[in-house]
Amino acid sequence: MSARIVIVGAGGYSGAELAEILLGHPSATIVALAASARREKGDATASRFDELFTRFRGRLELPVVAADAPRIREMKPDCVFLATPHEASLELAAALRDVLVIDLSAAFRLKDAAQYPVFYGFEHTEQSLLSRAVYGLPELYRDAIRTANLIAAPGCYPTSAILPLAPLVRAGAVRSGTRPIIDSTSGVSGAGRGLTLKSLYCEVSLQAYNVFKHRHQPEIDAYAGCGTIFTPHLGAFDRGILSTIHVEIAPGWNAEHVERTLRAAYGNERFVRLCGAGVWPSVADVRRTNFCDIGWAVDETKSHLILGSAIDNLTKGAAGQAVQCMNIRLGFAENAGLGDAHGGTT
Repeated sequence: MSARIVIVGAGGYSGAELAEILLGHPSATIVALAASARREKGDATASRFDELFTRFRGRLELPVVAADAPRIREMKPDCVFLATPHEASLELAAALRDVLVIDLSAAFRLKDAAQYPVFYGFEHTEQSLLSRAVYGLPELYRDAIRTANLIAAPGCYPTSAILPLAPLVRAGAVRSGTRPIIDSTSGVSGAGRGLTLKSLYCEVSLQAYNVFKHRHQPEIDAYAGCGTIFTPHLGAFDRGILSTIHVEIAPGWNAEHVERTLRAAYGNERFVRLCGAGVWPSVADVRRTNFCDIGWAVDETKSHLILGSAIDNLTKGAAGQAVQCMNIRLGFAENAGLGDAHGGTT
């Protein structure tokens, strides 16, 4: 049986990445592609998908139609992916509440509705959906994902920070009264496909932005399990995230304890690769894969731990992780469609 898939927000980078992965999925068929309900003007006569992304010529020639909940229901989808702006996801998820929805926006990542006006600039009107949404980080929430009908796929920066930190925070590795410091650099695709000056070829550079006010800060804190200091940077490359995390470790912790904790958490995880102590991840090593690579080093004389992680922001940080969640929820092999160039083996 092939699962029927609808992708909403197909005109963006994450939507295209979803299409790329799902075309190679052994148990999924894309039955419809829709434009974002707010940013893209899709209608019944809109451009075909292969005209928006010419690498899909002869591979995926469906029209990109308007994002319309009744029309989506008519497709009888087994799963709907929302690669849409936050407010559009809010509206569509509410209208499709009896359908399996995997949302790549931040509309359902934060449990406190009061945080949305502060960090995302809109009022969240669906507290009941917030309450039942499951955070889609499989390595930490796999059991909850198995029965969820609304899955909030994590942000790309948070994925790169939470995976290294969460097991250590849970084990008590972070010294009381301190906050881990996270410096993360993302490729330009993390800003989306819209035209902005800083993402132009002749303008892009290495630069920090949104210092002390990035919208991913509360998501990182909530799921890492502690307060952090997060500084994002824009890098002069197209895709990937590299995060360097400084942690003041608690009394009694040493290099052996850190390694043992990370290996207990991820030793059997298909998509987390532990590089080992003193071996540092690279964005080149995870490009177009669903892997998160993690390295670390401990200065025991100063009780200081440095963690490094690398992901592809469009794959493990967005579309690949969303497909990983779909696989878990629909009972497919977790790595289905994510083999070869997208990590693991089918």
